[in-house]
Amino acid sequence: MTPLLRLEHISKAFSGVPALDDVTFEVLPGEVHALVGENGAGKSTLMNIASGVLPADSGRTCWEGQPVTLRSPRQAQELGISFVHQELALVPQLSAGENVFLGRHPCRRAGFDWVRWEEIHQRAGDLLEELGHRMDSRRTVAELSVGEQQLVEIARALAFRARLVIMDEATAPLSERETARLFEVIGKLKQRGVGVIYITHRLKEIYQGPDRVTVLRDGRCVATAPVAEMPLETLVRHMVGRPAREQFPAPESQVQPMAALRVEGLSVRGKIQDISFQVNRGEILGLAGLAGAGRTELLETLFGATAHGPGRVFINGRPVNIRTPADAVSHGLALVPDDRKAKGLIPEASVRWNMVLASERQPRIHAAREREKTDRMVRELRLRTSGPDQPVAQLSGGNQQKVVLARWLLADAKIFLMDEPTRGIDVGAKAEIYEIIRRLAARGAAIVLVSSELEEILRLADRVLVMHRGRIAGELARADASEESIMRLATGGDGR
Repeated sequence: MTPLLRLEHISKAFSGVPALDDVTFEVLPGEVHALVGENGAGKSTLMNIASGVLPADSGRTCWEGQPVTLRSPRQAQELGISFVHQELALVPQLSAGENVFLGRHPCRRAGFDWVRWEEIHQRAGDLLEELGHRMDSRRTVAELSVGEQQLVEIARALAFRARLVIMDEATAPLSERETARLFEVIGKLKQRGVGVIYITHRLKEIYQGPDRVTVLRDGRCVATAPVAEMPLETLVRHMVGRPAREQFPAPESQVQPMAALRVEGLSVRGKIQDISFQVNRGEILGLAGLAGAGRTELLETLFGATAHGPGRVFINGRPVNIRTPADAVSHGLALVPDDRKAKGLIPEASVRWNMVLASERQPRIHAAREREKTDRMVRELRLRTSGPDQPVAQLSGGNQQKVVLARWLLADAKIFLMDEPTRGIDVGAKAEIYEIIRRLAARGAAIVLVSSELEEILRLADRVLVMHRGRIAGELARADASEESIMRLATGGDGR
């Protein structure tokens, strides 16, 4: 079968540093081809070349067997190549439906163009429902959760009627159930002969739908094989040079019988209702639920980023009134947000500046002290950077997440609110983040951990709370928690 897209002997360098070295990659019509590798392996660079965002330094691109030169993303779209990027590219002020059909609104011609708004919202709503999520397409994107925004991105790609869809970490903000529904949609695309390039760091997804898998490491293609011939141990070894069983050591609980954070009857109109729970010192409390269940809203409310209505918050047994993030920081709270680039970092600022943001520079700048603290964090967290003055935007996703964590370590935080702390990072960096989380708990920190990866919740949490439609649907002890029991509660069941 003639490949739909074939990239032959592609090389690319930035400022003399190789990003891709003689990479050949192809995807067939109706094939789901997974592309995996650690951050910095070259996956995004290769796909940016495939979609016309970047030119290759050498090599050639073939579409249906014919050489083509892709000079722009629009040219790639005209061929039928659609790219769902990991970083969302939506207009927050417009509705979900407008974003799905942005730039190609269906119009009625009668001397001049009239946009067919009802058709836009009907078709957008149908696409979103096909993805397994009923959503009012008239809501603005700014009102949607990150998971819902990701679904809008995917719906926009489907609306293009693309012949090849590149999905870069498309399931990162999605729950297990929503991910399964997405694979159902991918299956329908396969039946229509649409090719899919599937980039993910959730390695078990490789065995849920893709036909073949290609592994990149340090800009080179190290393996391509049918998924059935690539066991997980082999896949991880190709990626990072060590077997999968070494990535996730068994947790050691350090829970102390003292509540660090207690919440009673907390509500935010339209978001969360009557939330009550506590997390002890040394405890990792998992917070599970589907997209839109209210997990992010709960953490941001506790951190003072959203004003709340009724309810009380206690820290170390004492009532506190947290109105702003500054109040939260003063009480020892830290927030690792679900979108590190939009909410957690100043991308163009240096590693040092981002690290000391919550602990230094008030009221005076102490340059020597900042350097000492930053250098210590770089060593302790094994941060891969050219130096503390490097812009944080130039770091990989895993290293950016370490910078966010370093900020709160320097601020001497005692209660960590972590929202999807391993989203969009590779398997090696994920293991390092897990190690940091466990180390924090061992030191007596209280941690509330939100994750859409149930495996992550089950590996890390001492106890699990499950949210459903803005409420706590149930609580599971570690011994009783399983993917099945969590999903039953997350979907409105009884968890038994």
